[in-house]
Amino acid sequence: MSEDVLGLADQVVDLVRRLAGPQAEAEVVVTRADLALTRFANSFVHQNVAESGVSVRLRVHADGRTAAGGGSVVTPEGLAALVERVLAAARLCPPDPAWPGLTPRSPVPAAPAWDEATAFAEPGERAERVRAFVDAVGGLEAAGYCRTGYRAAAFANSTGHSAQGVAAAAAMDGIARTGGADGVARLHVDRLADLDGAALGARAAAKARAAVDPVELPPGRYEVVLEPAAVADLLHNFAMWGFNGKRHAERQSFAEPGVAQFDPAVTLVDDPLAGSGLPFDVEGTGRRALTLVDAGTTVAVAHDRRSGAAAGVGSTGHASPEAATFGPMPANLRLSGPAPAGGDGAPAYAPAGGYRAQHAAGAGHGDGAGHGDGAGHGSPAPAGPLVDDATADLVAGVERGLLVSDLWYTRVLDTKSLVITGLTRNGVWLVEGGVPVRAVQNFRFTESYPRALGPGAVLGIGRRAVRQPDRFDGVWWDAPALRLASWNFTGGASG
Repeated sequence: MSEDVLGLADQVVDLVRRLAGPQAEAEVVVTRADLALTRFANSFVHQNVAESGVSVRLRVHADGRTAAGGGSVVTPEGLAALVERVLAAARLCPPDPAWPGLTPRSPVPAAPAWDEATAFAEPGERAERVRAFVDAVGGLEAAGYCRTGYRAAAFANSTGHSAQGVAAAAAMDGIARTGGADGVARLHVDRLADLDGAALGARAAAKARAAVDPVELPPGRYEVVLEPAAVADLLHNFAMWGFNGKRHAERQSFAEPGVAQFDPAVTLVDDPLAGSGLPFDVEGTGRRALTLVDAGTTVAVAHDRRSGAAAGVGSTGHASPEAATFGPMPANLRLSGPAPAGGDGAPAYAPAGGYRAQHAAGAGHGDGAGHGDGAGHGSPAPAGPLVDDATADLVAGVERGLLVSDLWYTRVLDTKSLVITGLTRNGVWLVEGGVPVRAVQNFRFTESYPRALGPGAVLGIGRRAVRQPDRFDGVWWDAPALRLASWNFTGGASG
């Protein structure tokens, strides 16, 4: 299939050359996508949807003007009409003196391995994971989705540069509900076979049961342990608003390369090839790991060719169809802490022994990092809010604070300092003496995400990340649990 889409990309480049002359510059991305989603609510599957199609994106620079467009009709007539539309649009556009030129011929990394069984999974295979999730919640109400996706893409431009690749992935996001309390479990994997619905369901159910009958606490600043689902929201907002080359150039970003803006425990890397993914962006630039924060010091932001040329650093492989409007953004961020001392597997920046004391009580553990279930597979059924050992080790060091499962409905109040307001959901617990003592009602918060992870503010980073899915295909976040010195809760969820 990748050879087929490359042939289509070459056809479009040839059409531009014939219709606009050899001086016109053109770049084309052709993508074949097969996306499928199985939804469940009230503990049964209520919808299965699938979409399969081919899309063509063309950008041209002719007579000093630039325009882009797309289509899904890949007949000769459809491709010719697309080229004519984009060339006509270019003639109406203002001059583009900042045009950075096309990507020259250059090597592109090899694509990571992709799993054919995941790419072409049947609805029944997704339904099996849903059934396992529902069975594992033990009679609680369950809802969520299981999805699979496949993309085969090819790039070609007028310089003769070309690239192609294939990617596949699966994800599950589900809640269990009892007595008005919810528990959540999410996971993104490269292989559907690695998605353990039963383990995820058991995790969600344990947290839901532990979240029943919450008490109200006063707002204020609390020490917190944020679980991976909550940390994923931090990474999403860092990517969109902080490490974005366009916003940085417009001085709308907090990022200051060369400045120690984060705690020394924090390293942030955008690593698109750490999972199944396409090895190039929509400009044909090879995608590689990009360190954004190194031991607390901001060192880079993401660029496409335009923002990179303006900054004098070149593209980092982060061009997207939306970059002209929203800017180039990382889409596969990994947060990690310092390596464990002595290599003995002790948690990085976390107190030892907290999990081991609770293991006999049934707290589960998984391997995290996007490679296992992250939800207790192969261990006793999880019980209570502490359903993995990496989070439990962080909680063990908290004298008084809050354990927070998830953040949502987050909105930016100030882009420069990245002050975010939002709500907690899917479980909050009061921690005293290193132990969650009771469930707490949801809070509204207002917090500067960079400040919350600033120098001296990070008290612990879980030793394993759990790969969290995003709502967009190809986007995921490698998120460990985080212990932070302070988080600003400004009121209850109702006001």
